[in-house]
Amino acid sequence: MEIDAVIAYGALVTIPWAIYLPLRARTTSRSHDKLKASKEAGLMEPASLHPIIDHSRCIGCGSCVRACHEGEILGLIDGRSTLVEPSLCIGHGACKAVCPADAIKLVFGTETRGVDIPNVAPNFETNVPGIFIAGELGGMGLVANAIEQGRQAMDSIAKLKKSADPEMLDVVIVGCGPGGLSASLAAKQKNLRAVTLEQDTLGGTVAHFPRGKLVMTQPFTLPLAGTFKFNELSKEELIEFFESVIQSNGLEIRTGERVEHVSREGDGFLVTSTQGTYKTRAVLLTIGRRGTPRKLDVPGEDHQKVVYRMIDPQQYQGRHVLVVGGGDSALEAACEIADQPGTTVTLSHRSENFSRAKVKNRDRVERARQEGRVEVLYSSSVKRISAEHVEIKYDGEVRTITNDDVIVCVGGILPTPFLKNMGIEVETKYGST
Repeated sequence: MEIDAVIAYGALVTIPWAIYLPLRARTTSRSHDKLKASKEAGLMEPASLHPIIDHSRCIGCGSCVRACHEGEILGLIDGRSTLVEPSLCIGHGACKAVCPADAIKLVFGTETRGVDIPNVAPNFETNVPGIFIAGELGGMGLVANAIEQGRQAMDSIAKLKKSADPEMLDVVIVGCGPGGLSASLAAKQKNLRAVTLEQDTLGGTVAHFPRGKLVMTQPFTLPLAGTFKFNELSKEELIEFFESVIQSNGLEIRTGERVEHVSREGDGFLVTSTQGTYKTRAVLLTIGRRGTPRKLDVPGEDHQKVVYRMIDPQQYQGRHVLVVGGGDSALEAACEIADQPGTTVTLSHRSENFSRAKVKNRDRVERARQEGRVEVLYSSSVKRISAEHVEIKYDGEVRTITNDDVIVCVGGILPTPFLKNMGIEVETKYGST
């Protein structure tokens, strides 16, 4: 009887391990394969905020792997969490939030690639008292993160001592993307005297996405509006949703009004825009990191056929189009245009791979290339643009190709002069918080 009990107990102990160990081995093998593929493809540089794992603290529980909203960007190798697909990490920070061993910290940049980030305190205040930053400019570009930061930043602003001047606003919010919208709603909820200025149209960076682009979101809460759970929306659907929230809550957003200067005046600031001036106790910057588009600095770039974002791919039907860049916006533009009747599309990228683009976009370009709908020129550079042609250095020689349109998608320049004019410190991060 005792022997039977021992056998039964042994079976109870052995069976779970017999199931667990093969599963663990397969998971480890898959993580090894992903890391190897990332290294071979040169995709080891995270785009922005990303986790660093302290292996001396990691207990290998896998909580961080399961928490990632983007799939298995993290994996378990030798019983420890590892960033196996660094270029796909978008910095939502869910991994850090669930780690029971406090083994994960989130950082900007790497030892080899720096990222310029304004210095911002935990309450979102910059080194200039009264000026706050939330959202993409501070390194947090996700829709849900920007919305949450906009709300939290307004919580901090509401705690400031109010001015005795009846003409002084409590806050001027600069930018009305997801973060600016959230902050504007929070300001109204707190009965703050606020003005929101947007140099373009509602949506900020989102509004500049190509038509039909899918915007991945996580559940988020908007002050006054409630909690929403969207898995995937198009650019147009998200902006339409924002417009409905603005209308239902009676918000006034002053679009087409660009802020040109912010200066200290007494216990507040004087904000000068293209349409007037505003006295305010505080300023919240929720502008994007793009600032002004980065240019190629080549002869002929001032030609009217050169643009820096693709809005409607249908306008390129039957035309010869050059797309320059290697990020998601460039790859998406090339593929969307290649889907139009009669187009000839060339995609020029200065590097030997699309290290900063999502896998689905890289796969889409590769399919288009194999089908002959997109010519991909790796390790190439534009040398000259003329009315009917472009010159591209590729494979050791300069090629001249017929061209009607050039779309440059090589990112933007952080609005550092604008920030420094306000006295805001900007630091280049090399793998630091």
